[in-house]
Amino acid sequence: MSSNEIPTREVARRVFAQEFNDAGYTFKESDDERAPVYLLLPTGERANRVFLVGTLTEKDDVGEDNEYWRGRIVDPTGTFFVYAGQYQPEAASALRDLEPPAYVAVVGKPRTYETDDGSINVSVRPESITEVDAATRDRWVSETATRTLERIESFDDEGNEYALMAGENYDLPVDEYKQASIAALESLEGSDELE
Repeated sequence: MSSNEIPTREVARRVFAQEFNDAGYTFKESDDERAPVYLLLPTGERANRVFLVGTLTEKDDVGEDNEYWRGRIVDPTGTFFVYAGQYQPEAASALRDLEPPAYVAVVGKPRTYETDDGSINVSVRPESITEVDAATRDRWVSETATRTLERIESFDDEGNEYALMAGENYDLPVDEYKQASIAALESLEGSDELE
């Protein structure tokens, strides 16, 4: 890298919980040990960082020796789990201080974990957690539905390498995510406040 090249952060991808939880395949695009690790989304996009907004419904300190917070965040399609500890002090502090239910915006890195039975669980290691209002949550749902539908629309485009990779690694019909996006948009019509 030359001295005038500034490293940039990866764009945080908007993704609904249903699609995020169906993902489990990770990869690097170079052999460099510091190369970013990407989670391959079933709709044919790579994600080194994700942006999600939902309702924090539960939080627990699951650490043994140190604080290690687990948060359960629900969007119209499912549940995200976020984990923050000593290496994510701002996010851990936010989880400690928030009182569920609360709308939150999270930017973080996808993490995968293989269980004893061989299945893959995904979670988010948050870089930031911020309390937001219902209007922000609704805008996120609308934008995320749009982005998801755009990925589905271009899924079969020639040269879409991440869609080809998704087709090889997941046996999932992308129409499932189209239906989830439409249902998420429809859920906005009846929701204003936290129940």
